[in-house]
Amino acid sequence: MKYLRFRATTVILVMLCLMYFITYLDRVNVSTAAAGFGKEFDLSKTEIGLVFSAFAYPYLVFQIIGGWVSDKFGAKRTLIVCGLLWALATILTGFAGGLVSLLLCRLLLGFGEGATFPAATSAMSRWVPREQRGFAQGITHAFSRVGNAVAPAAVVWIMATHGWRESFHVFGAISLVWVAVWAITFTEYPADHPRITPHELASLPPPKKKNVLVPWGPLFRRMMPVALVYFCYGWTLWLFLSWIPQYFLHSYDMDIKKSAMFATGVFFAGVVGDTLGGIVSDRILKNTGSLKKARSYMVSVCMLLTLLALLPMLFTHNVYVAITSLSAGFFFAEMTIGPMWAIPMDIAPDYSGTASGMMNTGSALAAIICPVLSGYLIDRTGNWELPFVGSMILMALGIVLAFRMQPESKFQGGDFPVGAAVANTPA
Repeated sequence: MKYLRFRATTVILVMLCLMYFITYLDRVNVSTAAAGFGKEFDLSKTEIGLVFSAFAYPYLVFQIIGGWVSDKFGAKRTLIVCGLLWALATILTGFAGGLVSLLLCRLLLGFGEGATFPAATSAMSRWVPREQRGFAQGITHAFSRVGNAVAPAAVVWIMATHGWRESFHVFGAISLVWVAVWAITFTEYPADHPRITPHELASLPPPKKKNVLVPWGPLFRRMMPVALVYFCYGWTLWLFLSWIPQYFLHSYDMDIKKSAMFATGVFFAGVVGDTLGGIVSDRILKNTGSLKKARSYMVSVCMLLTLLALLPMLFTHNVYVAITSLSAGFFFAEMTIGPMWAIPMDIAPDYSGTASGMMNTGSALAAIICPVLSGYLIDRTGNWELPFVGSMILMALGIVLAFRMQPESKFQGGDFPVGAAVANTPA
């Protein structure tokens, strides 16, 4: 047991889990803290939505750039720089003096976190066996949902004793600690790790080829269907992350502590969904040998179940129906994460950071549009259930688009030494 607990591959996976947890603490704490700064700065729901979405503009831009950087320069250096930036942004948010400074801090946070998940996927492509990729992506994203679940209660507790500003200072300090430990524990290649064993190395994929150019056009076209599906999922994700605490607070006239408790319950359902989704995807792959069934079919089924779970909210305004529907919807939506994030490694293992960045632009685009549009709809109609109609429509679209992802078809973009031309790269 001691060997299993402390083997090198486990240590790296734990560090990545902690990174996902911390990035989401820093990303979604603003949703609960909005009850404090929204009142202090006299912000409308639309303005609060702008604060929520400001993070996503640089986050979108640096998905692909960050994925390429991590493929070229390595996940270790990429995540050290990213961690320092997102920690600084979080700390500075606690010193904001109004809407403009809040927006600037959130922009810096998006810049810092933009490359994190593609860089983590690049690291996993070397540190995780092929048959465990669904689980690895599921468990790391489960920790991000733990961050979702912990953030509301943690922010409320800190706000009650110190104020909303101090919650950002505390979370920023936690980020700095992670950066220091990552710098010490991670090596770019498993063979270089002092604790790696021959048994572990034998189970891992062969090292990536070095000095290859990314065939940008063909790879982008290959990943486009995956990015579209991830946009459909991302709309629901960012609706939940941005507005669920405020939904319970205002739609049911709860106090902030009770609304945080209900939001935490919804987000913990996502934790279970993330973990189970990765396990189920890997089990399907093991039993059938079919990446299409383990990835595409599973994503399509889970999106259908998400849509069905959210439907009752349109027909009754009852807090217990809402908590049940939202929890079930988030559970099934999160079951798509393990298979979705395994797909870039399945399709393009030599460019997994770049490919996953391309995929995650779908979610990042949803993060820009969804919070603002949802806030606008709530301001204009006063109806807090109306934004969920958009989630259902996009889930229906995702059900169909999931069949076009083709994870079983490995990308044949060609391997190009530095300086080689890529004009004739096959799609």
